[in-house]
Amino acid sequence: MAASDNNNDVVTDFFPYYQLYKDGRVERFYELAGIHEVPPSLEDPATGVSSKDVSISAHVSARLYLPKNTAPNQKLPVLVYYHGGGLVLGSAFFKTEHCYLNYLVSESNCIAISVNYRLAPEHDIPTIYQDCWDALQWVASHSVSDTINKDPWIENHGDFNRVFVGGDSAGGNIVYNMIMRAGREKLIGDVKLLGAILAFPYLMIPSIENYDKGLSYKLWNTICPLSERGNDSPMVNPVSKKCPSLSTLGCSRLFVCTGEKDELVPGEVSTKFAEAVKKSGWKGEIESILFEGEGHCFQCENPQAEKSKDLIKRIVSFIQRD
Repeated sequence: MAASDNNNDVVTDFFPYYQLYKDGRVERFYELAGIHEVPPSLEDPATGVSSKDVSISAHVSARLYLPKNTAPNQKLPVLVYYHGGGLVLGSAFFKTEHCYLNYLVSESNCIAISVNYRLAPEHDIPTIYQDCWDALQWVASHSVSDTINKDPWIENHGDFNRVFVGGDSAGGNIVYNMIMRAGREKLIGDVKLLGAILAFPYLMIPSIENYDKGLSYKLWNTICPLSERGNDSPMVNPVSKKCPSLSTLGCSRLFVCTGEKDELVPGEVSTKFAEAVKKSGWKGEIESILFEGEGHCFQCENPQAEKSKDLIKRIVSFIQRD
């Protein structure tokens, strides 16, 4: 058999999500799912929100969102947002994320930075986390005067006393890792994270029944570093004995939510995580919600649905609360 034929051998098969080939190519099946990118818009027809794309580094980019009728030099809360996709799929530029961020920004009257980070399996998990940390540091760098690569929306409108990180699914896992790191490392300008939003977070807690039987567990053990396989990695298990104390979480407020019928992230994750945070002695405020009858990231798929509006209203209140 020719070498070129061998290169087409599938090494890892996670269809319909992705396939990894022997030559290192990764095929993702976005077209089969009807998923596609959309451009930013000067003014979204439905919400009036403006968006644009920026380059943060050679490997990281982002889509920025600014609410309608923002006055010159008006200061707004800052939301650094990480998309979902199991750390192997997704983009800040996909239609679903774009529509959801437009709606969330319009309702919460914040400026949002939706981060486009690199993905596994081409890149390892620590690289993904570093991309996301670099994006957060770039946003924080707008708080100091000597930053070179500043964006005028963030510089003119960002309130650095009201900085939030948020994400859905794998984005929630990223948020968890960002606030753990922010508890031990300073952000540029000594910016403090006011709050963190973990929606349907990709976390694995061993005390939850059948946590190790589903797709999320299988995927993690396929893409994580060899040393992090199993159920005890602090990257994905917040109650691991290897994990630094949750009392060091680097934010003042937490919002955690899950869905009762979520097949990817068990509904108990929000409760178990909240219990662990409270038990740790963390001094902040935590809000934990389980949405009855709802599945994974339902508010992203249809922000206008009644249950979606309820969740988004709670997130808006979390961001806007003094």
